[in-house]
Amino acid sequence: MKKITFGLIAILAFSISAVAQEINWITLEKAVELQQKTPKKIMMDMYTAWCGPCKMLDRNTFSNPDVIDYVNKHYYAVKFNAEGNDVVAFKGKTFTNPKYNPARAKSRNSAHQLASFFQIRSYPTILFLDEKADFLAPIIGYKAPRDLELYLKMFKNNEHVEMTSQDAFNAYFKAFKPEFTN
Repeated sequence: MKKITFGLIAILAFSISAVAQEINWITLEKAVELQQKTPKKIMMDMYTAWCGPCKMLDRNTFSNPDVIDYVNKHYYAVKFNAEGNDVVAFKGKTFTNPKYNPARAKSRNSAHQLASFFQIRSYPTILFLDEKADFLAPIIGYKAPRDLELYLKMFKNNEHVEMTSQDAFNAYFKAFKPEFTN
């Protein structure tokens, strides 16, 4: 009986910790509001409902404990459906999706104005914004945890500022020692 009780407690504890550990996704408006009190950069996942690599990013990368811990500690994380129907206030403008078709909610739809504002051309794209919500860079395509780690740390530590050429980035990339598990 004691073994069964201990086993159930262990399973319950593991289940609770597994469920509790996820990226704290918030809206872009909330991230910008929080920046006023506690400045942090924003990592914004621009995805679509139909995008296979976007789902892989959720399943493999955004569920990785190292990614979760790092993002939650150092960034405001925003998940945004780039073909969705949300109304977003950002930088004094209101962005919508006037050609949104609800019948196509789970398939290709029209691009949201916010995706167009950031010139998103493919999915997934992870945007990085600075502490004042100004655009830093898009990171296009699926990234495994260790691949994303490079960008998370580079932008968090402002190492991108010194990179004035592709050669400088290549040197950074070559010298980078990942610590995240894949």
